[in-house]
Amino acid sequence: MNINDIKEPLGWRAKIGIITPTENTITEPEFNTMKPPGVTVHFTRMPIHFNPEKDKFKSLMEDLEIRLIELKGCGVNVVAYNCTVGSMACPSELLINKLEDVSGVTAVSTAGSIIKALKELNISKIALATPYTQAANEHEKIFLKSFGIEVVAMIGMDFKDTGMALGRRFGQISPLEIYNHAIAVDHKDAEAILISCANFGSAQIIEELEKKLKKPVISSNTATFWASLRAAKINDPIEGFGQLLTEK
Repeated sequence: MNINDIKEPLGWRAKIGIITPTENTITEPEFNTMKPPGVTVHFTRMPIHFNPEKDKFKSLMEDLEIRLIELKGCGVNVVAYNCTVGSMACPSELLINKLEDVSGVTAVSTAGSIIKALKELNISKIALATPYTQAANEHEKIFLKSFGIEVVAMIGMDFKDTGMALGRRFGQISPLEIYNHAIAVDHKDAEAILISCANFGSAQIIEELEKKLKKPVISSNTATFWASLRAAKINDPIEGFGQLLTEK
């Protein structure tokens, strides 16, 4: 590299701020692998609020405010709340308004990004692959149905861990195991596969899954990163992570 060719600082096109669960070890390396030139990603962490409605979302909003002030301090251009379960547990308008009001920039959430991505691909029927329990999958199925997305098949995983140990366990599942998990849930009526969970390392296998299954495959992280880039008005086609990111 010629030093004279380095014309711009890092993040000259966009700095994307991410709030992710404390135990998540997957999103940061996946986003850094997918990012196009001129884009940087900046992370802060907070606990997942599984039942934020118990105190009328007060604790969730307080936790978010702390992290959003941190991200505002480093001058991000977009913020993303990167938690599938957490973003499905809070009304979308309440969540996005909080993210944008405190940060002062455009915001996306994982749940909202998944819906936008499926609509972008004109998908209304999916097969759902997750590391979650059956009960958690049922909750996600209901959430997706409320946005006109029908789950025609779904499969989770049955772990004995609880709390943060369970979240960390999700991040320890190999890409090959996730690949086989996604193939197992495919259904003739599914127009696409959704691999749900931000701490479920699947970005690197999506292209191979699409070749195998002959249909689009999106994950919580590819959807969130795609929506974050679009919010930053960046439309570069990004190869290697599935149809969603290759289309302008």
